[in-house]
Amino acid sequence: VQLQASGGGLVQAGGSLRLSCAASGRAIGAYTLGWFRQALGKERLFVAAINWSGKRTLYADSVKGRFTISRDNAKDTVYLEMNSLNVDDTAIYFCAAEDRSTAIQTATYGYDYWGQGTQVTVSS
Repeated sequence: VQLQASGGGLVQAGGSLRLSCAASGRAIGAYTLGWFRQALGKERLFVAAINWSGKRTLYADSVKGRFTISRDNAKDTVYLEMNSLNVDDTAIYFCAAEDRSTAIQTATYGYDYWGQGTQVTVSS
């Protein structure tokens, strides 16, 4: 599975962005899909994930209520709608996929496939 993230950019605090991650090489309808982010000099952290059907989602506390993860299995794409952005959301955002577990994974080692990342910069 190859993942291609896009949609990052520069936005003012309070603004919104929508990230997309398109999969190729294999249909991802059976995969759990996640978003992680890594700020400069920091470790990669869990942001959100969605199970194969889209009926279960999980969010980091820091983004709960502001970010929404969704997926379109017909397009093999996962999205991350980000609202009320603040400077602490500045990071490279990575999408990831896994199909080994029925539980939603929040650790990086729980995912087997990773996109290349897209930069999100929030200015104050």
